[in-house]
Amino acid sequence: MAQSAYPQVGRHGAPYVTGFEGAAFRHELGANEVEQRVPDGEQRIGASYSGDQSKATSAPPPETQSQLAYRIIEEMIVTLQIPPGSIISEKSLNRQLSIGRTPIREALQRLALEGTVRVVPRAGVIVSDIDLIDQLKMIEVRREIEKILAGRAARLAGPQTCDEFRRLASDFEEAAAKDDGKLFIAADREFNGLIVAAAQNNYAAHAIGPIEAQTRRFWYLHFQRFGDLQRVCELHAKIALAVAQNDEPAARRASDALLDYVEWYTRRTLESLR
Repeated sequence: MAQSAYPQVGRHGAPYVTGFEGAAFRHELGANEVEQRVPDGEQRIGASYSGDQSKATSAPPPETQSQLAYRIIEEMIVTLQIPPGSIISEKSLNRQLSIGRTPIREALQRLALEGTVRVVPRAGVIVSDIDLIDQLKMIEVRREIEKILAGRAARLAGPQTCDEFRRLASDFEEAAAKDDGKLFIAADREFNGLIVAAAQNNYAAHAIGPIEAQTRRFWYLHFQRFGDLQRVCELHAKIALAVAQNDEPAARRASDALLDYVEWYTRRTLESLR
């Protein structure tokens, strides 16, 4: 499969961002979904509403220009459209994205706090190198957070959200059968947003964003040599199906299995670079 099958998905030529701003706030539950109380006091997402559907709409807050700039720039960096070591110009981003200088500056400041870029005096904003040494440390943390998200999503997802996860499982299976990187990325983009929204844990959502951004940059850089798209699709499909069945233990196990593969792939890649 050609390398060009992976980038260039999403709005403005940039794929989807897997962080909190790019997932929970922009996932729309739909006009016929409503939150219902579940036994532990949390809210079930995607439950059917049999009354006036005008009361059932759960529209997300509108995306600010700063959030939009962050989402696009971060994803361009993650997918190596802006490679490590590149100097980022506010002026050029302003022209390219048609977003104001102030939102772009705010987005770059946030990326600097997360370590994705560095602000160097008299040099400007530079895209950080991909930290090879810390990859396994980040995977260790990512494993636990994603397991929390998958488990909570399985516990809290209502019928319509479960239907969405079933559809995504089918999309992952189709991507595996066709060896279709673009289809996988589109399904993964929606999967990440849906699972964060269904999990309803802002702390986990905030924590996972920067970690996934760094591990995804590593993935994009080395996947053509060491990755297995079919395996990745199958592992994502298992998580989606477990959530769709409201099977919390199975969702947590499936999340662990995905991170087992990510860790294996990372170790294999790091060994090849020594």
